[in-house]
Amino acid sequence: MSDIRRALVTGGSSGIGRCVAETLARDGCDVGILYVGAGADARPVGQRVASHGRRFWSRVCDVRDSAAVHAAVEACAAALGGIEVLVNSAGVFRDQVIWKMTDEQWREVIDCDLSGVFYVSRAATPLMRQAGWGAIVNISSINGLRGKFGQTNYSAAKAGVIGLTKALSREVARFNVTVNAVAPGLIDTPAVAAMPDKARQESLDEILLGRMGRPEDVAEAVAFLCGDRARFITGQVLKVDGGQYV
Repeated sequence: MSDIRRALVTGGSSGIGRCVAETLARDGCDVGILYVGAGADARPVGQRVASHGRRFWSRVCDVRDSAAVHAAVEACAAALGGIEVLVNSAGVFRDQVIWKMTDEQWREVIDCDLSGVFYVSRAATPLMRQAGWGAIVNISSINGLRGKFGQTNYSAAKAGVIGLTKALSREVARFNVTVNAVAPGLIDTPAVAAMPDKARQESLDEILLGRMGRPEDVAEAVAFLCGDRARFITGQVLKVDGGQYV
């Protein structure tokens, strides 16, 4: 195992993904991010990564586009010298009760939150096999474990991420690659801030610790699973939810 760690984080310009990228840089990783979205900007993340003395690479890439993902992963590996750590954090919400949910709302969430994880992981795992080690962490959700009113698309996608995580952990274990999922509860991100007040309060009322989590809470769990202290952990789902699932 090399002392140099090269990490790729999807959805890395904001929210949980941004905090993960900065935390991995703090822990000694060179970091690449994929990001998309109106107004998204990789420069603040790059500045934080550089402040830790680590190299930074970024590209606008829609993880729903298989060909674009393949090209971006190859470019990131070329720029950083490899990829041994992958965090699949890109995701969208398109909440609606099922009898009002459109085909587009269903496909957009499934294509980004589930197919995107598949596309990026498929492109990155050969690099980890070649390196002889690696760590993949997929961001799921407690709603992928329990379901959520108005989120048949999101709950299905995040449940699929858990199944993908467990299956992939079996496929790559012999190459010394671990694959785990983190399942956040209500986290203080721009997406949660945009929720209707009533829905956000209902979720908050479920949390035993009585407060929303912070992106840093999730990022620390992800960083642990990407590091040497978790080298004997694979195929697991770690809830980071303040007791919301209970």
